[in-house]
Amino acid sequence: MVDFNKIVDRRNTMCAKWDTVSEDILPMWVADMDFQSPREVIEALKERVDHGVYGYLDSTDSYYEAVKEWTYKRHNYKIEKSWIVSTSTVVTTINMAIRAFTKEGDKVLIETPVYHPFFHGIKNNKRTLVESSLIFNGEKYIMDFKDLEEKFKGGVKLMILCSPHNPIGRVWTREELITLRDLCLKYKVLVVSDEIHSDLTFKENPHTIFASLGNGIEDISITCTAPSKTFNIAGIQASNVIIPNKELRDKFIAELDAIGFHTVNIFAVTALTAAYNSSEYWLDELLVYIKDNYLYVKEYLEKHIPKVKVMPYEGTYLLWIDFRELNLSQEDLVKLLEEKAKVFLNDGTMFGKDGKGFMRMNIGCPREILSEGLKRLEKGLASL
Repeated sequence: MVDFNKIVDRRNTMCAKWDTVSEDILPMWVADMDFQSPREVIEALKERVDHGVYGYLDSTDSYYEAVKEWTYKRHNYKIEKSWIVSTSTVVTTINMAIRAFTKEGDKVLIETPVYHPFFHGIKNNKRTLVESSLIFNGEKYIMDFKDLEEKFKGGVKLMILCSPHNPIGRVWTREELITLRDLCLKYKVLVVSDEIHSDLTFKENPHTIFASLGNGIEDISITCTAPSKTFNIAGIQASNVIIPNKELRDKFIAELDAIGFHTVNIFAVTALTAAYNSSEYWLDELLVYIKDNYLYVKEYLEKHIPKVKVMPYEGTYLLWIDFRELNLSQEDLVKLLEEKAKVFLNDGTMFGKDGKGFMRMNIGCPREILSEGLKRLEKGLASL
């Protein structure tokens, strides 16, 4: 059994999550977890470090085989070695894809609220941002297919799909993705699918790899995965890009070559192979713990802070929290949480205008930390 209740002091470790906030504030924001990575990953890295020579990386066959096997075992999708391109991060991948497959001024679509680097990648590369707002139908967020079709008709060249969705925690159903597939094929919209959270879903909400849906969708799909969220190794930076279409793959590789990117580092390959080959048990136990954390938050809010609600949750270790019943401006909400509750969450508006009134909470932490965060939240909101 993995002890996910163990508290690891992350302060003063060059940690973005903990070292960028004052010591009196509890950070529950950046999307990495407060759990130690699997022992197999730690041991593999120690062995590599103990070798003492860290020269240029040559063979990465173990990397390709690990990605292939994991993708089939976990998601029932068979891929070829030649389809896989390694990069440092999914954010890097998305920016490279924007540059490789569109030109300045081209329309790139995202569904909001959504992971904020999508906005930056489009704007920084001088593409035209097109937003399609997700709809909350009273039970869950859904895609606005009518709006998507209208915007595809308007000349969208590329769509960045977030699947599973960050920050709202939706795991798109196969049926939803098939409807999206048909629209993308009809209007020849290339899809870059960010599936970095694909391993962090539950049996009742299984993840479907977008490119696996057939009817030729592989030819216009770029799939982004990584072990970083799954096994809490984001700082090591290893990302997988799966591109079945050779013409698209060659364009993508050419873009990487243009900036001088050759391969990931030796520690990334070491960590990835140990994670994918030997640490599935750790993930299975993690999912049970994360699901229990979600239920704990939901029950706590319902009992102690009923005006604050967790939106329907299907995957990831991120919760989309609705504070709108407090009737605060976004500025006042953020200020209240930081200055009164002493809890730091992600401001909902960083994910787009549709995030107003919301905050994102990271529940990838020991229960003791989660409980402390909720108690602080309750105390901070008591004056309202």
